[in-house]
Amino acid sequence: MESLRQLYKIGNGPSSSHTMGPRKAAEVFAGRTSGTSRYEVTLFGALAATGRGHLTDQAILSVLSPLAPTEIVWKPDTLLPFHTNAMTFKSFDSEGKETDSWTVYSVGGGDIVEEGMQRTSGPDIYPLSHIKDIQAECEREGTSYWEYVDKCEGSGIWDYLKEVWQVMKEAVERGIEAEGVLPGGLGVRRKAVSYYVHAEGHNKSLKSRGLVYAYALAVSEENAAGGRIVTAPTCGSCGVVPAVLYHLHTSKGFSEQRILRALATAGLFGNVVKTNASVSGAEVGCQGEVGVACAMAAAAASQLFGGTVAQIEYSAEMGLEHHLGLTCDPVCGLVQIPCIERNAYAAARALDANLYSAFSDGSHRVTFDRIVEVMKQTGHDIPSLYKETALGGLAVIK
Repeated sequence: MESLRQLYKIGNGPSSSHTMGPRKAAEVFAGRTSGTSRYEVTLFGALAATGRGHLTDQAILSVLSPLAPTEIVWKPDTLLPFHTNAMTFKSFDSEGKETDSWTVYSVGGGDIVEEGMQRTSGPDIYPLSHIKDIQAECEREGTSYWEYVDKCEGSGIWDYLKEVWQVMKEAVERGIEAEGVLPGGLGVRRKAVSYYVHAEGHNKSLKSRGLVYAYALAVSEENAAGGRIVTAPTCGSCGVVPAVLYHLHTSKGFSEQRILRALATAGLFGNVVKTNASVSGAEVGCQGEVGVACAMAAAAASQLFGGTVAQIEYSAEMGLEHHLGLTCDPVCGLVQIPCIERNAYAAARALDANLYSAFSDGSHRVTFDRIVEVMKQTGHDIPSLYKETALGGLAVIK
């Protein structure tokens, strides 16, 4: 299992698989070609079906167009067998002769792979990749999940997580000040500032919930506008973890050090899903994005409130279990409806999962690892119509 640096990626939205991944692929292809007179990039499947709404073409053109004229070819009805988010880069010389061709897949979280490759983009530094094994080691040694992260990653991870936390905070704070209509043509107005103002006028309980909504909306709206965010685990679900942690940091006074430890724990659970299943909406639906984000945030909250390793695992399990089967069918392919609202709702559910597990001793029948297996199978069983194709479900609403 790879480093948390590969899960928490800092970049610009609105989509980790449709914007960050293609931009990264364009950078790689540009680096392996020289003296090119023309580029051609063909987008297939889900990448083509929702690419315009996700600014896929703009991400690629921003890299290749300054080097040579670049044509984007859209083939939404052509699916390559390895993964639905496929793209083929071609370069041509001044005589029109093809000089290089490369097919690559954007598999979620900003990662790209070639067919037959493992999805990991960094070295495996975690010897264990299932929560049951990690939990057993923690219980045996009397340690917590964040200490396991420290043991595997080394002390350098804390500087990186500090940067991640800073970007998350900045996204919240920008988002609750920004107003206006989000780009894309749907006419969706930013709501974070309104929720933030209204929350301040309610009693303690309603204020708390309203602020969580506001913080999640703030980050998700920043993402939809192409702002700087952190994949947690993806761009489309980037509002959940920051909302929960920012709220607990500001309202409960948890120190930055404890927030960073909670981020490490959240990342560990997200990493397990990414390794054993998927966090790509195009591959398994939104259960792999918002569902995993909810599980991560629930684990983080449980740790902050003093949960045992069993209670933390239970919180994460509930966060993911109760998002099983969630489709990924954004209206017009934009990461706006229902994505933004869904982040706010999942942030609240994460806090509820923490509270529910806190009343228990942490014992329960279905493990987090089993839910990950079920999520993967469920994702494969969901028709492609409901996985980022913009051809079914909410996506066809005008």
